[in-house]
Amino acid sequence: MIRVNPNYQKLQSSYLFSTVAKKVKDFQTNNPQKPLIRLGIGDVTRALSPAIIKAFHEGVDEMAADETFKGYGPEQGYSFLRELIAESDFVSKGAKVSAEEVFVSDGAKCDTGNFQELFSQDIRIAVPDPVYPVYVDTNVMAGRTGTFVDGRYQGLTYLDSNPENGFVPSPPNHAVDLIYLCFPNNPTGACASKDDLKKWVEYAHQHKALILFDAAYEAFIRDPALPHSIFEIEGAREVAVEFRSLSKSAGFTGTRLAYTVIPKEVKVYDESGNAQSLHEMWNRRHTTKFNGVSYPVQKAAGAVFSAKGKVESKALCDYYLENALIIRKTISDLGYKVSGGLDSPYVWFDTGMDSWQFFDRLLNNQGVVCTPGVGFGQSGQGYARFSAFNHRQNVIEAVELIKKELSRS
Repeated sequence: MIRVNPNYQKLQSSYLFSTVAKKVKDFQTNNPQKPLIRLGIGDVTRALSPAIIKAFHEGVDEMAADETFKGYGPEQGYSFLRELIAESDFVSKGAKVSAEEVFVSDGAKCDTGNFQELFSQDIRIAVPDPVYPVYVDTNVMAGRTGTFVDGRYQGLTYLDSNPENGFVPSPPNHAVDLIYLCFPNNPTGACASKDDLKKWVEYAHQHKALILFDAAYEAFIRDPALPHSIFEIEGAREVAVEFRSLSKSAGFTGTRLAYTVIPKEVKVYDESGNAQSLHEMWNRRHTTKFNGVSYPVQKAAGAVFSAKGKVESKALCDYYLENALIIRKTISDLGYKVSGGLDSPYVWFDTGMDSWQFFDRLLNNQGVVCTPGVGFGQSGQGYARFSAFNHRQNVIEAVELIKKELSRS
């Protein structure tokens, strides 16, 4: 008899964004003539930039001639792209990273979800709350948690993120082994300072813990005092891994390309306490389970790091940040407490009511989609997240509808 993995039965009924999608579909079915504006899921809406498209076409053209055709490429990514990433994203900004430490993939979601495969079943895990659901759900699937009770999984250490700590949690007062951090944060839009990250790096050294640092939104940081990479922090190369993505920074949500940086100094430990190379472990896993990103996509990604590509990508991020500021100002001017929207494309605010109640109300009354905060964790109850990834006119129309709805409260 074929049997299911019982850990899947611990999962909540569906992934957060699947539930949102179903509610939106039902709304459209019941209201076929009513306009819908999506400020929920963080999916970009603007076209790939000219430099990227040009390189993409060049990559496709190379595949059309025997002399330049590419078959299987290196699983870790072509060296030209890894070198560009290391130099442009890290070395040029004062963070020591070599090309060999960069692993190209088809998504940061995949990498953050898959990375936990490398570790023992009984490790102690810390996650912020609210948090991107993938961090939690993949560890539930792997059997590292107890059951779901009162909005939380038993066995996890939850790091409350709230207005009192600026949505940037401090290390716990007990030892954990694996720590998930995301800054600029999804969903709260909060950013960590260098001092904030320094505390986590020191904690990881003290407890021989590992930090999984999700920097998928670092390209939206405009405050020069804020770190873009955890590797800007002294000592981080021994205790941290960093995930990055071109999905939002260059519009690659449908094109698919991300990269994970694993310094060669990072060590993990076997049951006897002997140090092992995490870089070698991930390389083994990567080469076993992944065949690499397609050549034309990597060629297109290379253009992101060209002089022209950098200008175009920054303009794209600036556009979405302006959307975020419009949303933030509208809600703030109505007297609501708001986080994010300054160095992040997400706006997080206290709705003053149940998260799903607010979601349903805004959708059904105004045809505007947000994301209910409670879907990101117990500490997200009462909050909602707005995504700035839409066209300007849609955002302007949406904020008028949001203002109309909130003014009725």
